Amino acid sequence: MSHRKFEAPRSGNLGFLPKKRTKRHAGRIRSFPKDDAAGSPHLTAFRGYKAGMTHVVRGVDRPGALMHKREVVDAVSVIETPPMVVVGVVGYVETPTGLRALTTVFAEHLSDEFRRRVYKNWYRSKKKAYTKYAQKYQKDGGAEITQELDRIKKFCSVVRVIAHTQVKKLNLRLKKAHIMEIQINGGDAAAKVDYAKGLFEKEVNVDSVFAKDEQ
Repeated sequence: MSHRKFEAPRSGNLGFLPKKRTKRHAGRIRSFPKDDAAGSPHLTAFRGYKAGMTHVVRGVDRPGALMHKREVVDAVSVIETPPMVVVGVVGYVETPTGLRALTTVFAEHLSDEFRRRVYKNWYRSKKKAYTKYAQKYQKDGGAEITQELDRIKKFCSVVRVIAHTQVKKLNLRLKKAHIMEIQINGGDAAAKVDYAKGLFEKEVNVDSVFAKDEQ
């Protein structure tokens, strides 16, 4: 703005300041879609990786606009979405200060790419994460696991699954999986827990979460 003698409109949007590299490259889900108990249980989010960009030619349907019924070129991102694996379920109870996690139940078998995320240095570690937890499934026929799932069914109003990506299917030279919680909407708490338990150790495709042309 040197040598500006008189007033002039500023250039650039202040909403994009500061213009520097972000600290967190992954987006954060600030709110999940509103729950509807009338529907069937389903997942509400998915994780993808930006693979590149291209452009599309689309028709504009906006009466009154200058470009109405004309074609425009838009830039679009290409998102790669390898299947995610569900490894746990967590139940939340509503309190006056917000949601509080009641308990978490993990699957019996967890992949190395998920367990790598627990360690700072996988090579030097003893790789014993979740090995004692897996023994709960053998002890008394998994009575403790069943008891925790029943607690979620009885007390919790919000149920979310813990899922991780399969970075080995990407060309990113990564070995640690990215982990996230995905809320289950539809049905009552018991139906949500049963739905989540049925997904344990199974792959979830993006087609089962989002339909074609859905935004």
